[in-house]
Amino acid sequence: QSMSAGVDRYMGVKALVDDERIVMTNQKGAYGPAIADHVFGMVLSLARDLRFYAERQQESTWAREGSDGKAFALQGRTLLVLGLGGIGSEVAVRGHAFGMRVLATRRTEGEHPGWIERVGKPEDTLELLEQADIVVLCVPLTAETENLIDARALAAMKPGAILVNIARGKVVDTQALLAALESGRLGGACLDVTEPEPLPKDHPLWKHPRVLITPHVAADGELSGERAFALLSENLRRFGAG
Repeated sequence: QSMSAGVDRYMGVKALVDDERIVMTNQKGAYGPAIADHVFGMVLSLARDLRFYAERQQESTWAREGSDGKAFALQGRTLLVLGLGGIGSEVAVRGHAFGMRVLATRRTEGEHPGWIERVGKPEDTLELLEQADIVVLCVPLTAETENLIDARALAAMKPGAILVNIARGKVVDTQALLAALESGRLGGACLDVTEPEPLPKDHPLWKHPRVLITPHVAADGELSGERAFALLSENLRRFGAG
């Protein structure tokens, strides 16, 4: 039983992958609520300029002008969820609650809530990136998704858009991300995962004014532990029952 939703770390273990007696399950859905809350905590920190005001509070300074005068509301903006799985679905429902227009991608066919305007396939990614103000990466790390967000994808994004990565660091080309931030093409980045990870102390992403970094903690929370143990217990019961 993987205790994470992603299983990329196990796919290189030949003895595990090749042994048909071993049934491997993951934690799909267990961490979705906490991670989705974390996504919007980070997004709102940039959208509402909260980091600037938190710093001014430490200085006891009443600074109403903000850092750049560009605070914005989420209502009416377009959210793109790349990977409409267990976590992506939780992100999408919160975006809808904020009054956002919601787009998504996923590999499989299936029904989706009527308030998600469109669910495309992975090959539609570049087209959908052009429309999004906020892009949230919820895909697993696979050969197909490594460097999914490269220079070409970043160039396709709407100028000023914000990129959020709670998937895996290798889904994003770090050098291309830095270049997009430095050029001003990308409005900001919220990163709970990085490549490399941990991020070296001298890495320029740490001090970039439009980047918010947390150390791979989006899933943390009391609710996550309860949901993970419940899923583990149920999977064990099902395995025992055949």
